[in-house]
Amino acid sequence: MRDRPSVVWLILAFVVAVNHRFIPESRWLMVHLVMLGAVTHSAMVWSTHFTQALLKSPESIDPRKHQTLRLAMLFAGVSSITIGVPTLWWWLVVAGACLVVGAVCWHAVQLGRRLRAALPGRFRITIRYYLLAAACVPVGATLGVLLARGPEEQTHAELLVAHSMTMVLGWLGFTVLGTLVTLGPTILRTRIDEKAEAYSIRALPFFAIFLATTVTGALLDNRPTLLAGLFGYVLCVVAWAVPLVRAFRGAKQRREFAAWSTGAGVLWLVAAAVTLLVRVARDPLVEISASYGRVASMVVVGFALQLVTGALSYLIPSVVGGGPRVLAAGRSVFEKWSTARLVLINGGLLLCVLPVPSAVRVVLSVVVLLALAAFIPLMFRAIRSMVRTRIALATGAPTEPPAALSGSRIVQALSAALALAVAVVAGIALNPVILGGTPDQALSPSSVVATGRTTTVQVTAHDMHFMPKAVQVPAGDRLVVVLTNRDTKNSHDLTFTNGKATDRLRPGQSQTLDVGVVGASTQGWCSVLGHRRMGMVFDVVVTGKPAVQANSPVPANAEQPLRPDDRAPRSVVDASLPPAPSTKVHRLRLPIVEQEMEVAPGIKQKRWTFGGTVPGPTLRGRIGDTFEITLVNQGSMGHSIDFHAGSLAPDRPMRTIAPGQSLVYRFTATRAGIWMYHCSTMPMSMHIAAGMHGAVIIDPPNLPTVDREYVLVQSEAYVNGDGRSKVAEVDGDAVSAEKLDLATFNGIAGQYDHRPLTAKVGERVRIWVLNAGPNRGTSFHVVGGQYDRVYFEGNDLLNGGPGGAQSLALAAAQGGFVELTLPEAGNYPFVSHVMVDAERGAHGILRVSR
Repeated sequence: MRDRPSVVWLILAFVVAVNHRFIPESRWLMVHLVMLGAVTHSAMVWSTHFTQALLKSPESIDPRKHQTLRLAMLFAGVSSITIGVPTLWWWLVVAGACLVVGAVCWHAVQLGRRLRAALPGRFRITIRYYLLAAACVPVGATLGVLLARGPEEQTHAELLVAHSMTMVLGWLGFTVLGTLVTLGPTILRTRIDEKAEAYSIRALPFFAIFLATTVTGALLDNRPTLLAGLFGYVLCVVAWAVPLVRAFRGAKQRREFAAWSTGAGVLWLVAAAVTLLVRVARDPLVEISASYGRVASMVVVGFALQLVTGALSYLIPSVVGGGPRVLAAGRSVFEKWSTARLVLINGGLLLCVLPVPSAVRVVLSVVVLLALAAFIPLMFRAIRSMVRTRIALATGAPTEPPAALSGSRIVQALSAALALAVAVVAGIALNPVILGGTPDQALSPSSVVATGRTTTVQVTAHDMHFMPKAVQVPAGDRLVVVLTNRDTKNSHDLTFTNGKATDRLRPGQSQTLDVGVVGASTQGWCSVLGHRRMGMVFDVVVTGKPAVQANSPVPANAEQPLRPDDRAPRSVVDASLPPAPSTKVHRLRLPIVEQEMEVAPGIKQKRWTFGGTVPGPTLRGRIGDTFEITLVNQGSMGHSIDFHAGSLAPDRPMRTIAPGQSLVYRFTATRAGIWMYHCSTMPMSMHIAAGMHGAVIIDPPNLPTVDREYVLVQSEAYVNGDGRSKVAEVDGDAVSAEKLDLATFNGIAGQYDHRPLTAKVGERVRIWVLNAGPNRGTSFHVVGGQYDRVYFEGNDLLNGGPGGAQSLALAAAQGGFVELTLPEAGNYPFVSHVMVDAERGAHGILRVSR
């Protein structure tokens, strides 16, 4: 329990990093597997070890079995949290947080008991750092649990900064600072500076004050307070480090991997704090939290992982012991290509946090990841080498000499620098391919002469506009655009007519795009559906010669109607409707998923969905029921949700959330009917047409039971292309022009022709109908049937009289139900009596048997 959990967490973090595209909440998992898993476990193990070594307290104060139980509690708690957050099982997050807090508080109590029982001695201040660090955990855990609840955007930003500062600067920062007072010189094999203890004692209260100031400033979103806290903390670290720097300068063994890796970790912690300091001075907390990735990578990779690997490369041989030969056997393995690994990790990370193209960042990330992962096999190899050496010494067998260093330090550094250069070049070479173009494409006529100059422009995407909206470029200049997405909710990109385009950037991300040599005026735009039409265009105006327009027209919807195959669709949506559950509180996790789906037999479209289905899950309840929906955006752009079944201010629950974010939407049903829910992100028509709609049924009081009950949601499909050779997202221009390709019941045109709804002669059938639109009305009709009950928008229209009805007319976002009894066996078609839409797919069959 002392050694293996840290390795398990590190291996899991590596697996998540490699497979991050396929794992939900992968970024959050990578951070917490390292920080909450590996580093927290190591902090508890080694702070106990150092306390015992410094105080020489009796083992009976804190027996090993109690230490093991604490570590088991910590492991269970971290496991619960890393499962509970991605799955949105909040109760599991709460349980895990309680276990983690319990383990750390128990750990602190035992450290305090050791401190009280020990005789007076030097460096008792180290244990006080540990106690202050442990006091931060209940605060940080509480903030983390509140974050997992899915608060609104502003509160989320405040909690995120406060939580990360408490856990990084407090729990881990104080533990590291307290340990390095003595461990740093020990790693360097030099004397501890005589003023080190005094500096640490003086710094401790200021550390506590400035951390409390930082967290308070974050929670209150008070910029001056937050800046004062961060600035003070950085100054304290600099002052605290003075004796350690003196020891480093006077050390003779400072060339070892342990010393350099540990020192680099502390520097990255300071760099992360300074970076955050600059961001806080410049940007609001909402923007900072939306682009926290750069600071997180500095902390996780630069600080935490380097600190753990550096410290373990010294501590593992020391704890194993066995004499100089055993120590030399272990340390020689840890020194294998140590300089090269340090240059790859720190140089690669430095380049990654700079504004380099995304393809370059991807390649560099792989290099850094491999350099870090090399520590795990080296650790096992070092332990094996030390064990073999101990056995050989004990048995008198000949011992193997320590492994030779892998080349000189200079050769290793140059080799690593060359590898980083190759990675950068590879990323630049791959970038045009990744972005859908080729390196030699340009926006210029063949006659233009390149000037050799480059025009670079900083462009910001925000609030459905590019700023600036236009740029003037001399003819023949190469145009380079640095695009930054300052929007807090939506993803954006920038696409040009020559095929050059940025990636789809999430809030806070930046990317550099080499557009090429420009010889003709042109226009760029955001290719996210609907954004171009809402004004996201960027004009490039060529100066110095007559401009030639190179604009390409917006693709138009195909004039030829789509022809579905005669065969049945691969899957059919079950239209049967179960009764309302007895529970009074309905909870549902609703992930937003973008995926290819059939919209008619043989025709596919990339649909945007609630829960992976079109329409989204049908919810059913009664008046007075409460619905708690956790919306998780697993898509590539901003989305939202609007429940018509609840009455509440839309500002917060219906807000657009960025990819990777979530929110909790709560409402209480106060009125009966079939209510629509849909994405309310603009342009709303395209999000609804892409599949983001569904139904909530609130039963009228005393609704009688019927023999069969179905739900049909009518909607329109706008297919971009033929849906066979080209599977694309919704055709936004066709939506705006109201040129639909298909009309569907439950998302697939004509599906109930192939697998009809069923009933028996004499059975009473109730069919709920919702028209999701987004644009057209419907008139629901069962051929050969007559309705004896029509419920429209909360009203019974027939009132039990002798009259009947032939159709249920619904405008977009209206709904109701019809009831009928079929007198004879046979096939009864049901259609939208807007006949052109029936011919487009809004038809099916109700098959009645005896």
